[in-house]
Amino acid sequence: MTAFDTIAQRAPGAYARIAIVLGSGWGGLTQLLSDAVRIPYADLEGFPHATVAGHSGELVLGTLGQNRVAVMSGRKHGYETGDINGMQLPLQTLKALGCEVLVQTNAAGSLRTHLPPQSLMLVADHINFPQRSPLVGATGSERFVGMVDAYDPALRAQAQSIAKAHGKVLTEGVYAWAFGPQFETPAEIRMFAQLGADAVGMSTVPETILARHAGLRVLALSLITNMGAGLSHEQLSHAHTLEQAQAASVAASGLLAQIVGQLDLAQSLP
Repeated sequence: MTAFDTIAQRAPGAYARIAIVLGSGWGGLTQLLSDAVRIPYADLEGFPHATVAGHSGELVLGTLGQNRVAVMSGRKHGYETGDINGMQLPLQTLKALGCEVLVQTNAAGSLRTHLPPQSLMLVADHINFPQRSPLVGATGSERFVGMVDAYDPALRAQAQSIAKAHGKVLTEGVYAWAFGPQFETPAEIRMFAQLGADAVGMSTVPETILARHAGLRVLALSLITNMGAGLSHEQLSHAHTLEQAQAASVAASGLLAQIVGQLDLAQSLP
């Protein structure tokens, strides 16, 4: 049985306009949905098996504000197997459910002093440092996806406006994708900063490429959990990342719920 068939069986008539992928620290969003239906990834053919602490591994269908949403609580990372196509089938399934927009979240390290731990960054652009693409092997002219405005300017403007109305500041910045799973060296952090990156992490970019290939518009937010290597005296570890993410989780998830719940997709049409 396909993942779409399983979803149709568990949640008859289900649809969603906005797909959300939750990274570390963002899992509290699923508690804010109304009419929630939860389906473990293990029951969805082709969905990733959760192997990373902080990712619960379930699809949650429900409502946030004025929008029906499909929330992936956890994602597949390239560093888990070396395969960066692991999110292709899930995103195709969510598009088949009716999704027009992909909202991505992640935990990231900061390269800038104005982005301290527990702050939020609205992703304006990215640097695909490994220069790897999940579209390798695709055919047809559609594989040559334009990446200008990959992070939709109209959606970003709405997110900024909603955050401001709730007294929150969203700094826009450039996200650099490092393959991982090891953390970056101080020299690599200095290089990313000189290249124009403001934050660095191990996800998001492959999903953005897949989403744009599928015709989905993308909005993305980073939860800053630490300063990059060499920029502070922190001892970086995944446990430290989770600790910082958890400390900011309630505020980050609450703002995300406000943004997604108030997005007006018709108003944001390009």
